[in-house]
Amino acid sequence: QVQLVESGGGLVQAGGSLRLSCAASGSIFSINAMGWYRQAPGKQRELVAAITSGGSTNYADSVKGRFTISRDNAKNTVYLQMNSLKPEDTAVYYCNADLYDGEGYEYDYWGQGTQVTVSS
Repeated sequence: QVQLVESGGGLVQAGGSLRLSCAASGSIFSINAMGWYRQAPGKQRELVAAITSGGSTNYADSVKGRFTISRDNAKNTVYLQMNSLKPEDTAVYYCNADLYDGEGYEYDYWGQGTQVTVSS
């Protein structure tokens, strides 16, 4: 069994910063891509940022230049540094990990979500 545990959400004023963390634990052979998604009330879940095991990254246009995704492969942890936050960044942020089981299969796991609220 694999668990993704997120931390670091909270309430911040516009222009402020937050850092999200997501640690994967359990029976892990290897982790391919890891990423952060978010879902605002009444909207669909959207990709915020993703990072491969080799460190290649991609970002939603709305966060480019403000957010930075990184990972520590030794700790099976992914981070999202969020700077210059805007009220429209308010959402529940979910961690995602694509795990390989060593036998030819890949599995998608999600964290429980952490609330980020940006006040104007």
